[in-house]
Amino acid sequence: MTMQNFRDYYEILGVSTEASSEEIKKVFRRLARQYHPDMNPGDKAAEEKFKDIGEAYEVLSDPNRRSQYDQFSRFLKKKGFNKKAPKAPGSRTAGDNSDWSLRNRNGSGRNSSQEVDFSQFGDFNSFVDQLLGRRGSAKAAATAPERSSVRVSSADAYRPGTTKTAYTVSSRPDRKDVEARLTLPLEKAYEGGRERIRLEDGRSLEVDLPAGMVTGQRVRLKGQGIAGGNLYLKITVAPHSFFKLEGSDIFCQLPVTPSEAVLGGPVEVPTLDGRVKMNVPSGVRSGQRLRLASKGYPTSTGVRGDQLVEIQIMVPRDPSPQARELYEKLRQIENFNPRLDLPV
Repeated sequence: MTMQNFRDYYEILGVSTEASSEEIKKVFRRLARQYHPDMNPGDKAAEEKFKDIGEAYEVLSDPNRRSQYDQFSRFLKKKGFNKKAPKAPGSRTAGDNSDWSLRNRNGSGRNSSQEVDFSQFGDFNSFVDQLLGRRGSAKAAATAPERSSVRVSSADAYRPGTTKTAYTVSSRPDRKDVEARLTLPLEKAYEGGRERIRLEDGRSLEVDLPAGMVTGQRVRLKGQGIAGGNLYLKITVAPHSFFKLEGSDIFCQLPVTPSEAVLGGPVEVPTLDGRVKMNVPSGVRSGQRLRLASKGYPTSTGVRGDQLVEIQIMVPRDPSPQARELYEKLRQIENFNPRLDLPV
């Protein structure tokens, strides 16, 4: 005799019945990324698998729900039901779940004293509906705690000419703040603005980021955590190939030619706002720092630092014949000797 629609949540996630909450969370994140509709556009099997993974995690990640699920499984075994469900494609089983010798546990190793009359459920779906507070009877709906939902939209919702698809998963009754790491290039951290990010749980969000973000800063996204909690993005600004942050100042090295160093004059300097003209004084030395006022990084008060430009005098490795001829003439007439005052 079989229990209609029974789903083995441990087997769906590929974990043992003794798996810890952290292990279940880790496996769920990996599977959610693997089967998320964004990663499998148009794949109905992956879409169904994604829904099954979400339902399994929603039950097994909550100690009270997990305890009731384990008790219900033992109840079915005592009644003689064959509870083993077909193995989902691509899933793995850690440990032996075939005999369903489940302990009465709440996910943290402690026994649960909660008593539920499982004989009232005609099939597995009715039990899960009651457990998650959805589509239940009028009595169940009246006694079930109020729950919110989180809509996870697929990437197709943001492609022109396609139909928006959304998957609704009931959230936990208790709100919880979560944190995610976000690494940004320096230009994006400076400008801020709208950015699409992908979270570890598979969600894809569009967020408005503030300008002038720095490494270690946390950006709060209200209501994007668990069950309406907050999501905090911990910012890391990636190293840049040309600019380097020194507090609120920006440091860079600017190569110039020998003639530019001797004669001076305007040269173009890259900044976070684009290229600007900077006047190089005649006779500038290699390693000398020049300052571009208010071209640095903004502080929390909105005041910008400066850009420090270190001059690097570069010589051509393969000058043209005409340039070499001019350098020869210059060597013959110049009276400058940089080694004249050596201390030894």
